[in-house]
Amino acid sequence: MIGKNHRELLVWQKAMRLVVAVYDLVRKLPKEENYGLSDQMRRAAISIPSNIAEGNARCSVKDMAHFFYIAQGSRAELETQLELCQLIGYIPQQELQSTFLQTQEVGRMLSGLIKSTLQQDVKHQP
Repeated sequence: MIGKNHRELLVWQKAMRLVVAVYDLVRKLPKEENYGLSDQMRRAAISIPSNIAEGNARCSVKDMAHFFYIAQGSRAELETQLELCQLIGYIPQQELQSTFLQTQEVGRMLSGLIKSTLQQDVKHQP
C-alpha cells in the first residue's frame, strides 16, 4: 500500500514464513530433484514476498498491482508444485497440509491487496 513499508504488510510477513516452510519441505525431496522440482519450488516461494516488496516500492498503482499479480502467479505455481509432490509420492499429504494452507492464505491476502490497490486507482481518477 502506498506509504507503507513492505515489512509492515501482513501478507509479506506471511509470505516470508511460507518461504521458510518451503525450504523445510524441499529438504525432504530426493537428491535427484535438487536441480528440478526443489529448485523450482524455492524460486516460486521466494518470488512471492520479493514481488510484494517490489510492487509496494512502486509509485504508480498500475505498477504496484502488476507486481502483486506476479506474486499471485508465483503462489499458484508453488501450490501446483506442492500438489505434484503429493501426486508423485515424494511427500505425504499430511506433511504438505500446513504449507498448502499457508499458500492458500497468502493467496487470499494477495487477492485482497490487489483489489484494494486497484480501488485506490479508481479513487484517484477524475
